[in-house]
Amino acid sequence: MNAYYQQIALLELKLNNDSNRCLPAQLATQALIKEICLSPKPGLVDMNNSGAHRDMDFQTFVHSISAISNWFERFYQYGKASALHDNKLFLAGIRPIGIECEQAMFQATNQVNTHKGGIFAFGLLLGAIGRLEQLALPTHAQSICDQVSAICQGIVQSELQQNNQANSIGEKLFKRHHLSGARGEAESGYATVRNVSLPIYQEMQNHGHDEETSLLQAMLHLLAFNQDTNLVARGGLDGLAFVQEQAKKLIKQGGIINPKVRENLYQLDTELIKRNLSPGGSADLIAITWFLSQYNKYLF
Repeated sequence: MNAYYQQIALLELKLNNDSNRCLPAQLATQALIKEICLSPKPGLVDMNNSGAHRDMDFQTFVHSISAISNWFERFYQYGKASALHDNKLFLAGIRPIGIECEQAMFQATNQVNTHKGGIFAFGLLLGAIGRLEQLALPTHAQSICDQVSAICQGIVQSELQQNNQANSIGEKLFKRHHLSGARGEAESGYATVRNVSLPIYQEMQNHGHDEETSLLQAMLHLLAFNQDTNLVARGGLDGLAFVQEQAKKLIKQGGIINPKVRENLYQLDTELIKRNLSPGGSADLIAITWFLSQYNKYLF
């Protein structure tokens, strides 16, 4: 058993041992564990180093997962209890749970933002699953993503196109570059995952590759094709283009199944650290990819 699987086994025992939690909440916790253990992830915190981040490390993420996973059951139960609410009311009602979950994260990490994007995504995904189950509707990757898309319909326009003077980073990037970030992904029903990383992950699995190899290959494709606003915030469009170009080169060499590509990932990690580039949006999508794969097995 290599370091990836050993660390996951340790963390799952430590962080995910509450059998009273619903299965979706347990899977969400596992997804975050697998994402932080996946290594190397260029520019990102992993088991090797802290990437381009100076205010967080692997243990910061462990503390964060421990804190926020306690809220996952609440997102799911909210979805069940509010299943008949219209989409706008549903979204408005889930926000306060997300804010409380964020506060728990900040308290656990000494005010470091480790999982704000993950809380947003998994809050919606778990709420959507709870709603689907309460309505006795199928829960597979497509139906879950369609439900999230319906819940989030209009949030890019209402939250990123609004004209206020205290613009968030997301609003500035949308107005400057028309990049919609986490909100756009949610409103699209995680189109980047459905169209890019999930098919790659499933294809790798179907060809007999293990989970770690399959996730690394999916990560490469996210780095190559995701319009990652974290990269743009740190390095502008040039930073995004650099990461995408490098990832596409590695894919052309055969991707992660080529031993040289795995070695080159370490070199890319060093380069992104030097350039202060962190593809944090893609990190969230890696976790979502694995999570949705658990609901997608029988569709491929």
